[in-house]
Amino acid sequence: MVSFSNLDYIIIFIFFLVVVFLGFIPKLKKNNAESYLLSNRSVGLFLFVLTNVATWYGGILGVGEFTYNYGLLSWFTQGLPYYVFAILFAFFFAGKIRKASLFTIPDKLEEVYGRRVGLFSSLLVFILVSPAPYLLMIASLLNLIFGIDILISLFIGIFVSSIYLFRGGYRSNIFTDAFQFFVMFIGFIIIVYVASTMLGGIEYLEMNLPEEHLTASGNASPVFILVWFLIALWTFADPGFHQRCYSAKSENVAKYGIIISVFFWMLFDFLTTTTGLYSRALIPNMENAVLSFPLLAEAILGSGAKGLFYAALFATILSTLNSFLFLSATTFGRDFVFKLKREVSDSNLIKYTRIGIVVSALVSILLAYQFSSVVELWYTIGSVIIPGIVLLIISAYTEKFRISNKHAFIESLLAISSSLAWLFFRPYFLDNVILSEIEPMIVGMFVALLTHIWGLVKNQKK
Repeated sequence: MVSFSNLDYIIIFIFFLVVVFLGFIPKLKKNNAESYLLSNRSVGLFLFVLTNVATWYGGILGVGEFTYNYGLLSWFTQGLPYYVFAILFAFFFAGKIRKASLFTIPDKLEEVYGRRVGLFSSLLVFILVSPAPYLLMIASLLNLIFGIDILISLFIGIFVSSIYLFRGGYRSNIFTDAFQFFVMFIGFIIIVYVASTMLGGIEYLEMNLPEEHLTASGNASPVFILVWFLIALWTFADPGFHQRCYSAKSENVAKYGIIISVFFWMLFDFLTTTTGLYSRALIPNMENAVLSFPLLAEAILGSGAKGLFYAALFATILSTLNSFLFLSATTFGRDFVFKLKREVSDSNLIKYTRIGIVVSALVSILLAYQFSSVVELWYTIGSVIIPGIVLLIISAYTEKFRISNKHAFIESLLAISSSLAWLFFRPYFLDNVILSEIEPMIVGMFVALLTHIWGLVKNQKK
């Protein structure tokens, strides 16, 4: 546990109260799917940017863990490639997605590649948007602050992030994320300011950090860096990006909202990376790097400031947890039940989405309870799932890259199977210098690319 003053506890308590209060403000104007799932497709630029920025940063303790262990490599792998892919997404896909006026990624894949691919992709998206990593972080913080058992903390985290979604759906999600955007920036600005004035600037970091922590590559292997760049392809397959584009008021809101978001991500990355470097410099022998941000706050922040920083940590995680929870529930209601039953009314679709919130919550609790590392959880999910879906999503919005329905299903199945197989068999080849360096993500993407090219060749012959 950390030492908190009464003022710190009050600040955190008020933060949670405000989040829940804001979440309960919206109510459905119309009892239809577009209102509940996409806020009537009327989200303007301001709210689009706030929720897009806040949702993107849920893995804040994972960022702290990565920066503590690898230094600037964290920005080089967790920041830079995402800026590039997000801008590409904005220019080449955002407008097309909004114009399509669908609900989810599986909707588009079913439209282009048929029902079998649509249903299979629903399963992949359900796993991809699992809130488990973010639930694990919320539970870790609750355990650290209050000493609550980790399992009980998981249930508390789910309750606080989901209770208002039953009432207001996506609009409740937007309202809470907009508030949390400001909280997360305020908290990290405070800790960077205090650290730089109390400890010193760049000279302090240079004197107290390992040399490789201040280099972009961090002496990591090229294969390791390549894999994280490939994982950044997640941007194209990110259901949250697609959801926000579908909900935008216009194509321009979707496009420019993402571009503006990139500038805020750059600023927040500067704040989080700097915080992680100060944590490593001040506390060099930390046993659990996941707690690098909280323990730095414990070391340098006073009463009140510490409460605000912890509120920022909660805001950064909770804004993504509730978004992914709702995305996962939407996948369950819209992409499983709706597609299997074929004919479902709007009121029933809302009901099944609410059931999906409960299902997703329980699955997330089980997953989060099995992992101790946020980065490990990200890495495992990304390495296995992304190869099976990313090329299909890109081709679904780019007609000349499309393949047949049969080849699309084979591509997805083979890519995931190969990634998963190599994930299990790779440990048996640790003595082999070459094979031990090959990551599951590379195997999956290679198989996906070969299968996609095969499908394109077959189409040309036809």
